[in-house]
Amino acid sequence: MVIKKTADNSLAKNKKAFASYEILEKIEAGVELTGGEVKSIRGGKANLKGGFIDVHAEIPWMNNVHISRYKYDMSGTDPLRKRKMLFHKKEIAEIESKIKTKGITAIPLEMYDKKGLIKVLVGICKGKKTFDRREDLKKKSQEMDVKRAMKYR
Repeated sequence: MVIKKTADNSLAKNKKAFASYEILEKIEAGVELTGGEVKSIRGGKANLKGGFIDVHAEIPWMNNVHISRYKYDMSGTDPLRKRKMLFHKKEIAEIESKIKTKGITAIPLEMYDKKGLIKVLVGICKGKKTFDRREDLKKKSQEMDVKRAMKYR
């Protein structure tokens, strides 16, 4: 399933994921949050770096995602707690089967607002090797050189 967003309503991005992983598939999901967490995310206090999705007893969980405490929230929620992901049953089975294969993982790529709800874009990814990263950097620099040359013509 390919997800296309119309507006740039991103609240948090995992920029490192695009450099470290080859993204095979993207899936949109909901996430269970408290009110203070929603306000904190909308305030830009979420960090997706190092996060991953795990499936236990057919329930997907988002781990290692840091959402800072809202300054007026007095409940002592842990910023790194596990958060339940909301997928369709078929998507859960698909993700679970893909995660079990060696070298494949599911990570949160982006958090964004969609019709007043916080959604998470989950990527089914395969880790890149160092030589793959170098090749990507070479391609990027070559494309920039071509753009610079075309600009002055």
